[in-house]
Amino acid sequence: MAQAHIKSGEVVNVGPLGNQLAASTTTALLKAEQLEVIRLVLHAGKTLREHRAPGEITVLCIEGSVEFSTPASTTVLNKDDFLHLDAQVPHALKAVTDSSLLVTICLPAK
Repeated sequence: MAQAHIKSGEVVNVGPLGNQLAASTTTALLKAEQLEVIRLVLHAGKTLREHRAPGEITVLCIEGSVEFSTPASTTVLNKDDFLHLDAQVPHALKAVTDSSLLVTICLPAK
């Protein structure tokens, strides 16, 4: 059964998963008209193939370490690192270690 998205005013802890990280999976926390928030879980060695987001995104590395690649560069995001990316920029991720990230996508108005 899919996990329900959070409701307006509901509090959710997005801190490190710690010992639960190895058994955790990606979860969509919120999908609203112009905003999507995802806890992305990537296990060591796993990748998220190149893709584009329809709007600007932010990525906060909550724990672990991931390679974040764009056509311009590849950078490593470690715990507490924060990244902003413009809309439609191709990007891919590869987990160096078990990792969780908070991804925010600004969706274009319909």
